[in-house]
Amino acid sequence: QVQLVESGGGLVQPGGSLRLSCATSGSILGINVMGWYRQAPGKERELVANINSDGVTKYTNSVKGRFTISRDSAKNTVYLQMNSLRPEDTAIYFCRVQRYNVLYGGQGTQVTVFS
Repeated sequence: QVQLVESGGGLVQPGGSLRLSCATSGSILGINVMGWYRQAPGKERELVANINSDGVTKYTNSVKGRFTISRDSAKNTVYLQMNSLRPEDTAIYFCRVQRYNVLYGGQGTQVTVFS
């Protein structure tokens, strides 16, 4: 089992920044892909960004150039630096990791961008 603890959500004005963190523990050997998803009210959950063990990243189009995903293998943690936040980025952000063929998800952290 892999445990995930997310942190870093909060309230921010448009144009502001937040940094999300997701610390993993437990059976972390074999974790390949680490990523962030989000779910806004009334919308389906969507991939925001992910990063594999080789450092290859993938972003959804709406966050390219604004968000940066990174991982610290020594700390078994994945980060999401979010800049130039917009009201449409408001959502619950979930960390998700893939260990071999099994997916593990966190409880989520709320990000609210308000004017």
